[in-house]
Amino acid sequence: MTRRILAAVLIGVLLPFAASAVEPDEMLDDSALEARAREISKELRCVVCQNQDIDSSNAGVARDLRLLVRERLVAGESDAEVLAYVQARYGDFVLLKPPFKPETYALWLAPVVLLLIGAATMFAVLRGGPRRAGERPLTDAEDRAVAEMLGDENGDSA
Repeated sequence: MTRRILAAVLIGVLLPFAASAVEPDEMLDDSALEARAREISKELRCVVCQNQDIDSSNAGVARDLRLLVRERLVAGESDAEVLAYVQARYGDFVLLKPPFKPETYALWLAPVVLLLIGAATMFAVLRGGPRRAGERPLTDAEDRAVAEMLGDENGDSA
């Protein structure tokens, strides 16, 4: 009984991620063209869902993009021509891997910059960080006094 419940939960959680939104009426009869369409679709982002490729999205605009890709392939265009057409029509945002150019530098470089800032912050915290204004290190006499106090607390004699 427990196995059935676990299996049902796993299927309920994992199945939506494995499902494809491509409808049978969208598919091409030519299996080679359909395979090309699927490969191109993996590179195109649904402009509504944003982090899904168009094959995984049920949004209307994703369906329109799937149909557009197939239409261009049937017209005899190459994969690169289809991608260029969609990119020209919708901009770099529609590509899951946008090109590295001045308009997208922030997109590509932000993770590296944030990682470096995080590493520097972690290093500063672990190292002790900058001292607060007015703080100074203990003198030798103060160090001995602290050691005596701690030694006395523990029952040790210094």
